[in-house]
Amino acid sequence: MRLQTQVAGLVSRLAAHHPYAQEEFARENAVRPLVSILSFEVPLDELRPAPKKPSSIHSLVKGMGVPSTGNSSLSGDGSSSSSRSSSLLRDYYHHHRKDRENESPEVKLALKVACAEALWMLAKGCLSNCRKITETKGLLCLSKIIELDKGELLHHCMMAMMEIAAAAEIDADLRRSAFKMNSPAAKSVVEQLIRVAQQGSSIVLQIAAIKAIGCLARTFPAKETKVLSPLVLQLGHWNPEVAAEAARALGKFAEPDNFLCVEHSKTIIEFAAVPALMRLHRSGEKAQLPPVILLSYLALHVPKSEALERAKVLGALQSVARSPLAQDPSLRELLPRAIYQLELYQVGLHADRQSYEV
Repeated sequence: MRLQTQVAGLVSRLAAHHPYAQEEFARENAVRPLVSILSFEVPLDELRPAPKKPSSIHSLVKGMGVPSTGNSSLSGDGSSSSSRSSSLLRDYYHHHRKDRENESPEVKLALKVACAEALWMLAKGCLSNCRKITETKGLLCLSKIIELDKGELLHHCMMAMMEIAAAAEIDADLRRSAFKMNSPAAKSVVEQLIRVAQQGSSIVLQIAAIKAIGCLARTFPAKETKVLSPLVLQLGHWNPEVAAEAARALGKFAEPDNFLCVEHSKTIIEFAAVPALMRLHRSGEKAQLPPVILLSYLALHVPKSEALERAKVLGALQSVARSPLAQDPSLRELLPRAIYQLELYQVGLHADRQSYEV
């Protein structure tokens, strides 16, 4: 296990410093043994389907890391050969498992931390490795560790999860295959992301969880509102970076590219996000762009909202239009459109009021 820890550390360093190495490790399927080691003693049985039986004794032995020697006792078809193979397999498995179980908790933890960091570095910006993690029991494993563990192990697993979510944001196939909201893995992942976003043990973990939820925005149906409420609550977080990340994540639910942007925008407003966004915008902190973008999306999709009118969002956006912030590429076209929609609604509203008074 000490040797495995060193090897996992080497994989991590190579993947971190050389993007080419990430792809090489993907081709060599380095993810599978890392996930296998990481999942040792992690209770996944209640979440994952029963594993398929291996097609042969030889494939199982090979899968466990026993080198093939060409010996007939591993490859022959006779009953005597099969019996010797089974005996060898049982002896190896018993010895291997006993050695692992007898190691000290410190050695076991060090190996898991090294494997989690290696998975993080392999997944960082690398779609092929992210896909391989999701094709194993990797998502379930990461989710369960995030639920049960702490310290470095929790940190590395959360960062790996964030990278997988970031890859899923830009790859529709990965989103559909790995994050179906009715699958046990996806449900477990979302539950843990919401929990950490609400009450993470550190600001870094909270930001990572919020960012991951935002990356998965397109996977949530309109009725899946439980993920929006925690994000809205974090708009009032004492740390401006957490609050800004929450606004950025909500923006991915409300952006026009999201098919359900109108429905999500209505829900965000219903959860009282507008007053929190206005406070965040007026707080004087540097991270003002995310709340302004989200307010613009809400104005674009739900201009008739009374919450927007009560909070005087139109005036706030007009003020932003006269500031240097308006030159940001993300606001250059969005801001005038949002202001136009609000002005159009308010002109119509005033006309209706005058008509009623007459």
